[in-house]
Amino acid sequence: MEYQYPIDYNWSTDEIVDVIKFFEAVEKAYEKGIDRDEVMNVYRRFKEIVPSKAEEKTICGEFEEMSGYSSYRTVKKAKEASSGDKIKMK
Repeated sequence: MEYQYPIDYNWSTDEIVDVIKFFEAVEKAYEKGIDRDEVMNVYRRFKEIVPSKAEEKTICGEFEEMSGYSSYRTVKKAKEASSGDKIKMK
């Protein structure tokens, strides 16, 4: 799929890379499944970069609009799963 990741140009290069890793993990959850711990690790890093709930909602909403993949639902499912579980979104 061709779309742009929602990024804030005030972030450092490392922060942009880590936010993209988070969105790639969400994509992977939908496309082939991903380890729950991997989702939680990239999400924790994402929250260090985007600590505000409102900003998270905006960025994840933009991503979902462009990709059709819900970051919120993916993270919710990962939080409910146990360590070592595989997350597969529909």
